[in-house]
Amino acid sequence: MTQACGLDFGTSNSTFARVGADGTPHLLALEDGKPTIPSVIFFGFEDDSIHFGRAAVAEYVTGADGRLMRSLKSVLGTALIGDTTRVKATSYGFLEILGLFIAQLKQRAEAELGRRVDSVVCGRPVHFVDDDPVADAQAQEQLAGAVRAQGFDHVDFQFEPIAAALDYERQVSRERLALIVDLGGGTSDFSVVRVSPERARATDRAADILSTAGVHIGGTDFDRLLSMTKVMPELGLGSMTRDGKRHLPVAPYYDLSTWHRINRLYNAKALRDLRSTRNEAEQSARVETMIALIEDRLGHRLVGAVEAAKIALSDADSTPFVFPVRDQTIATTMTLDDLTTALNQSVQRIEDTIAETLRRAGVAVADIDSLILTGGSTQVPAIARRLEAMFPQAELIRTDVLGSVGLGLAMDARRKFG
Repeated sequence: MTQACGLDFGTSNSTFARVGADGTPHLLALEDGKPTIPSVIFFGFEDDSIHFGRAAVAEYVTGADGRLMRSLKSVLGTALIGDTTRVKATSYGFLEILGLFIAQLKQRAEAELGRRVDSVVCGRPVHFVDDDPVADAQAQEQLAGAVRAQGFDHVDFQFEPIAAALDYERQVSRERLALIVDLGGGTSDFSVVRVSPERARATDRAADILSTAGVHIGGTDFDRLLSMTKVMPELGLGSMTRDGKRHLPVAPYYDLSTWHRINRLYNAKALRDLRSTRNEAEQSARVETMIALIEDRLGHRLVGAVEAAKIALSDADSTPFVFPVRDQTIATTMTLDDLTTALNQSVQRIEDTIAETLRRAGVAVADIDSLILTGGSTQVPAIARRLEAMFPQAELIRTDVLGSVGLGLAMDARRKFG
């Protein structure tokens, strides 16, 4: 016996879901009994092992020698998709790495179900790539190819915010006009959708989707912006050369703040360039700390510490940031105001995209009955407050921020594949 499922392969976390005999969707346990698994792979150098999810993070945090890969979805549709990364003597293409992770998801889902999963509906952002429909179509085809290569007979796609709407619709008792705000690790997507118990029984919901829009901004961008604002200046960003004629180059700081670009610093040329920068820098000691950090391959751990600080600011007005590098320490204090300022331009782009979503649907702010928030980045206070302020009359619905898309994809899979 086979099974159709929903696969939410996320930038930060992934889920697999199926609809039970009672018609209720359920998330499958993918790691240690938990329904989510971080979208992370760790290649161990000592024993050539490969670890996934929390186990991968644990290997990395405990200092095991190896290579950690995350934010895998972010490379789809970009020039980075053709890059390779070296793991000891083996070079892996990014699509190969995606395939390894998706194969692991399939294997774990089938073990949980006790049967083969032959058909799958995958979630996709409204835009993998902003303002480039060709690259966007290529990104979906790249993901489809990586999924099919793992042995699925049938692969289809559904917009992630639409999947979240399908999950929400299970609890409504009357017709609602909903705005779904899905802020994930890599993208922010929005949809205006009519939902009701009667509409839920229809197989074709195209007429109920009044509009969709999206922007390539997500949690990993928020981490980068916070890092560039508060951490990279401690390593020399924004400082001058000794002759006072120019600022230090920004590119290496950007790469060090962007998870899937950090590996580009781990090569001889990048280090040569940084040493040249150090020799010219007014604040050479700070650049020297950056060089030591890169030589010790601490870049991903640094971004992880910034992410942890961002999360801490969901519950506190300030948090200390202390990161040791050999005999030096990167130390600063991050406040909620710092985070709000760092994200201001991104939040404005999110608000502008929401306004465009409403314009396409031909509806006003006052017409929205339900504001549905899903995706982990909706928990960032600077964002949640702005969203609530935009729709003061709408009922605020906070979904299972990591599970609602997967649940909706499972319902879509049952409709499409039976």
